[in-house]
Amino acid sequence: MHSDPLEDIGTLADHPRYDTDLAARAAACTDRSGYMPDSPPDAVLRCHTVEEVRAALRLAHAEGISVVPRGAGTGLAAGSSATAGQVVVDVSAMNQILHIDDVEMLAVVQPGVLNAEVNAAVADAGLFYAPDPASTAICSIGGNIATNAGGMWCAKYGVTRESVLSLLVALPDGGLVRTGRNTIKGVTGYDLNALFIGSEGTLGIVVEATLRLRPKPARTETAAAYFADVEAAGRAASAITAARIQPSILELIDGPTLEAIDLATGTAHRAQGGAFLLAQTDGYGAHLELEEIIRAIAPYTTTVHRATDELEAQALVQARRDAIPSLEQLGRVSIGDIAVPRNRLAEAFTGLERIAERTGVRIFSVAHAADGNLHPMIVVEPDESITTGPAKVALGEMFHLARDLGGTLTGEHGVGLLKREWVREELGDTSLELQQRIKQAFDPRGILNPGKAL
Repeated sequence: MHSDPLEDIGTLADHPRYDTDLAARAAACTDRSGYMPDSPPDAVLRCHTVEEVRAALRLAHAEGISVVPRGAGTGLAAGSSATAGQVVVDVSAMNQILHIDDVEMLAVVQPGVLNAEVNAAVADAGLFYAPDPASTAICSIGGNIATNAGGMWCAKYGVTRESVLSLLVALPDGGLVRTGRNTIKGVTGYDLNALFIGSEGTLGIVVEATLRLRPKPARTETAAAYFADVEAAGRAASAITAARIQPSILELIDGPTLEAIDLATGTAHRAQGGAFLLAQTDGYGAHLELEEIIRAIAPYTTTVHRATDELEAQALVQARRDAIPSLEQLGRVSIGDIAVPRNRLAEAFTGLERIAERTGVRIFSVAHAADGNLHPMIVVEPDESITTGPAKVALGEMFHLARDLGGTLTGEHGVGLLKREWVREELGDTSLELQQRIKQAFDPRGILNPGKAL
């Protein structure tokens, strides 16, 4: 008979891995959003098994203790930030790939598995996991699920929700529920799988996920286009959409960000233009699709360069992945996450430039151009706040810009703490009330990641 490893523990503080060391608490209080809480959490509780997570939640639920789930801590909206009166439940040690089925093309993983580790594990089978945030090497699957993360390949293959078949979730009272199924199709009951994905750890803690894998493309083709300015690049990206072409990657980088990348990595992209558009196609007709892309953007470009081999293609993709690390060398970075209709990308970039001029804030922008998701990044001095003053004003103006263009305040990073004050404005009273009632149904004591998302 299986026994609960914590069945004899009376309080959460008796957990064998309940760590109150100040250094541990300080390390677990924030993420990569640039947000800094006023004080660290009360403790960090490191769980290694499903039963440990469940038992910890049972005790927290019984005692009314607020719990903040945490994986790799790479979030960009302060969704895993914690403060005094809260206990961090860290599942990063639950980092095993439990099963790979290369016939059904699925992988069963624990939440602490890093995104890149999934692709490394399935590469020899000719498979890949499509959601690939720029932080793929350091972000965890659990966090990707919590925010419904996207990435470069979401242009063609969709975001995390399209690649998660099933979840095992520990509920706030320590209960356990399995959502979804291991088949591609299935509509029995409400879609709890989709509900948990993107819920930012407010409804339960994911302790296992069954991921949908895809066949590795037989062929890829890559090109880099340069433009006089970012508005021209935005118009070019919209032209690709209008031409009904489906790239597997379409990434846009503005001039200031190119300068930061060049400074950090020794490349010379900025010298070739005021903006950069990375396009990649895949499949047997990849070369034909890339030719159509080049034809569609020709009226807007100054230079187009096709990669001649895989190494050159990887270097172009790496330039996009280097954007955030390069900016982090310039100061504290707060990464925006607005999304707009794809035919309004150029207007969005123009609007961001005007926000920077009005507020005096440095804004560097990249975009998943194929789905209209922009990441305007505010860079401030290391000791400067992103939640007050000009940076806060700029963040609010970004949301209003997106809304005025028919978009949203967050495409894939989540609301967390940083964007909560604008949620009602986007959702409206009725939708927000319904979502709060869902939260109440799952977590009546309100212990799980309080103050986040809604």
